[in-house]
Amino acid sequence: MAHIDYFFTPLSPFTFLAGTRLEEIAARHGASVTYKPLDIGGLFARTGGTAPKDRHPSRQEYRLQELARQAKKLGMPIHLQPAHWPTNPAPAAYAIIAAQEAGGGDPGALAHGLTRACWAEEKDIAEDGVIRECLKAAGFDAALADSGLLAGAETYAANLEEAVGRGVFGAPFYIVDDGQRFWGQDRLDDLDLHLAGKL
Repeated sequence: MAHIDYFFTPLSPFTFLAGTRLEEIAARHGASVTYKPLDIGGLFARTGGTAPKDRHPSRQEYRLQELARQAKKLGMPIHLQPAHWPTNPAPAAYAIIAAQEAGGGDPGALAHGLTRACWAEEKDIAEDGVIRECLKAAGFDAALADSGLLAGAETYAANLEEAVGRGVFGAPFYIVDDGQRFWGQDRLDDLDLHLAGKL
């Protein structure tokens, strides 16, 4: 059975635009998914990336145009400059880590729910109430927002180290068990074709 390691941050608009397509692709091919939220700022610092606010104005402008085009193409609502961005993504990431460990819900729905909260609903995904709401909506115990914070922090840091070691440099980023890497929500079709043996 194929396996996909999914490296991402709940703060990324491109992770939001991925929607639930990864989960649909995985189901189609009988593949499992491990969710690996990480510190995107730390990843950029380690792999030559630049935070959006520090990019040249032409790059910032293009990013906003691309987000608007991709959202329109996908039929997804998006606020290009949401009220609570940037914010601290760590609490949301810890909740995803704790939920995946606990089981009983849908981690893909949780990850998407958190990104949607930020980019479509303009909520602060660092706030406990928002995290609890997303946990509950994805079928998890909302109390996971309080438990496993130490383990979540350790795994969050370990995910960054693993990502750097495996050639990850952005989000969302998908690595299949055969070593093939796919960067960006706009490469999900290629991931699908790869799992089908066509690419």
